[in-house]
Amino acid sequence: MPVKVSVIVPVYNPGIYIEECVASLLDQSLPADAYEVIFVDDGSTDDTPALLDALAAAEDRIRVVHQENSGWSGKPRNVGIAAARGEYVMFVDNDDHLGVEALERMYGYGVANGADVVVGKMAGRGRSVPVELFRANRPRASVADAPLIDSLTPHKMFRRAFLDEIGLRFPEGRRRLEDHVFVTEAYLRAANVSVIGDYVCYYHIRRADAANAGIQRFEPVGYFKNLREALDVVERYTEPGPLRDGLFRRWLRVEMVERLRGRRFLGLPEDYRRKLFEEIHTVVVERFGPGVAAGLPAVQQVVAGFAAADRYDDTVAFAEWEAGIGLAAAPGRLDWREGLLSVDFTAEFTAAGTPLVLSGAGAPPDGPPADVPAAVARVGADAVARFATATADLLLRERSSGAQYFQPVEVTREIVPVEESGQVRLVLRATANVDPATAAGGGPLRGGLWDLYARVRLGGWTKECPIGPGPRKARAATRAAVTAGRVVLPYWTDRHGHLALDVDRAGKRLGLDALAPEAAEVTAGRLRAPLPLHVTGVTDVLLRLTRDGRGGDAPHDGAARDDADQLTVAATLAPAPDGALLDAGLPAAGLAGATWRTALCPVPDAGVPRFQPLPLRLRAGAHGVEVVRRPRPGGLRRSARRLRRTLAALLGRTPEKATGRGK
Repeated sequence: MPVKVSVIVPVYNPGIYIEECVASLLDQSLPADAYEVIFVDDGSTDDTPALLDALAAAEDRIRVVHQENSGWSGKPRNVGIAAARGEYVMFVDNDDHLGVEALERMYGYGVANGADVVVGKMAGRGRSVPVELFRANRPRASVADAPLIDSLTPHKMFRRAFLDEIGLRFPEGRRRLEDHVFVTEAYLRAANVSVIGDYVCYYHIRRADAANAGIQRFEPVGYFKNLREALDVVERYTEPGPLRDGLFRRWLRVEMVERLRGRRFLGLPEDYRRKLFEEIHTVVVERFGPGVAAGLPAVQQVVAGFAAADRYDDTVAFAEWEAGIGLAAAPGRLDWREGLLSVDFTAEFTAAGTPLVLSGAGAPPDGPPADVPAAVARVGADAVARFATATADLLLRERSSGAQYFQPVEVTREIVPVEESGQVRLVLRATANVDPATAAGGGPLRGGLWDLYARVRLGGWTKECPIGPGPRKARAATRAAVTAGRVVLPYWTDRHGHLALDVDRAGKRLGLDALAPEAAEVTAGRLRAPLPLHVTGVTDVLLRLTRDGRGGDAPHDGAARDDADQLTVAATLAPAPDGALLDAGLPAAGLAGATWRTALCPVPDAGVPRFQPLPLRLRAGAHGVEVVRRPRPGGLRRSARRLRRTLAALLGRTPEKATGRGK
């Protein structure tokens, strides 16, 4: 079979961090003979060269090229391109990894849409990744109609013939931003760029030792010299005007303005901070016309203006004000409706932990602000003026991988006057609907833990925060749902009280122990019991019966010990006013003469059945099966129990020791 994709991995002393990368490359859904992996060892001095050689000896799809250290990733990637045989080449860093279907999906999408470049959805674990670009699939995209310029890392798929036709290769040597130069030219010269937004193709990982090359502190003079090379590419392939200004705006915003804002700027050493500011001032004055900063929100225009005017002290003072700006998202109503989790939340920005108040009157003034108070007033007036365009989103983020997905949301905006001050608060009220069947980019949620984040864009700020805190001492946020072949429990995290979803992992938190035996009944050989679960229709489940006194509760592995001691029967859950009604036929003949404990498997078809104990015992006698009722202790017995507990607490003993029992 012709090679469809060549995966190129530059390698330099990755240590154990290459293991997850290798595993993901060998586990691809694309047939093994349809792709190759080319590791280019850039003079590693650890055990990696021998490991890669052994891997290549065992796997036909793996090739290894060894070379002297070149100092950066550009040359190894170029060596990989020269050695590649695939129709497309894909660049992967040795401490990152791919989704299982990444190569198959990206190749198929590229071929289907005639793409020269395919950008797969990214997830960051400890590293930032673009968000807006991956809001949806984009079969045909360009820098003019999509935020492609927000994604300039090389972790994409490129048609090899396209690279050869235009002679595009990475700048080589020890340098920064070689990927910006390469990717920017690819975007500007490609016939089409396709973006996958519904499946995480690439996982961008921050190493525990923080040794990723791209996150090390840089030397400002060299860094901005390399940045100018990316700007040169834009000038070479665009005409002066709005498009060029919009592209330049990306570097002004991300590489310059954002480095001069808030805690990020203040956290730098003073001497480094001044040097960084000086280099940014030089580039802004040298390369950017007035149309570049003019397209920024007011808060970023202020910082860009301070940089252009060489106002270092004002930049620091403004950063100190911005450092106190945060986001709070308070939970509201939370419930299940026809299999959808409806989540209400209110979001607003805060200043030093209290609601942010802004100037509510007048249009934003023209001209550069005279000082920092004037800059703050301008930002406030602009935010109020543009409040109608503010957005609030709900992001569902997988805790284990960092994969995140937008959920459908409806937003209303409220300007709240602050009494007698002439100022206002800007409050966003949102209702989101989470469908477990489609919440992960159109597919079902995977088993695991998912955190819910509010994401607000307003006045030049884009901030995220968890939803919470929830009620004190509450664990389950609302009842669990059996839906889309999953058991989904909304809950408040133990430490901070933030809203999260437990998918197929919850045990006691499901709240099944709240079932009162008095509410269950056996009639005509059928058990009926109300359970605190949400279902949208009649749902097939399993009920396991375990003979009392024969070990612990029903096992989770689905293996019966023997037919006499354990039985599994088909049952259903049906919607009921206060939850779900369990209905199960009981094999009376098989239960006779014993007491049986019960356990429920809400999702029988999810691989190995997982049973959760129910606080319900059944006794089978001569007159049929009945529910074992819990005896209610009389007043004297209740008083005696309280007395034993009190004595035990005073004496530092267990209640059994205090009464001489339990031996």
